[in-house]
Amino acid sequence: MTTTVNGIDQFHGIVGQHLGWSDWRTITQDQVNLFADATGDHQWIHVDPERAAGGPFGAAIAHGYLTLALAPVLLGEVLVVEGMTFGVNYGCNKVRFPAPVKVGSKLRCGVAIASVEDVEGGVQVNLDLTFETEGSTKPSCVAQVVYRYYR
Repeated sequence: MTTTVNGIDQFHGIVGQHLGWSDWRTITQDQVNLFADATGDHQWIHVDPERAAGGPFGAAIAHGYLTLALAPVLLGEVLVVEGMTFGVNYGCNKVRFPAPVKVGSKLRCGVAIASVEDVEGGVQVNLDLTFETEGSTKPSCVAQVVYRYYR
């Protein structure tokens, strides 16, 4: 289910609401390898599936920051913002990675509106994101991300 927000007033009206969940996405070894190349983080637990099979998680795992980097695409499946000139990622207030995301597993993201405040020319929106890996009892990532949308 997608929530469409049209303008600042509608943002203020949905504070405290959980907007829903994105679709499930399978995390592939190719994604992990490309992320490793982009960031220079080639730790074996991510990029060497054979060695990682004997490691603490029994498989290669995605980088925590890869999980977080999927926020914009997964968020876009839950929240669509209209009636604004543009929006920018303003940062994160808190990020934790309680459980690994094994390569080959499915991941999705839940979105809630934590708070909304007016800023010059627009609005700042704090979103609580919860990333779940299918079959896991703990979230893979919990983050409060901050976006600014301008008129």
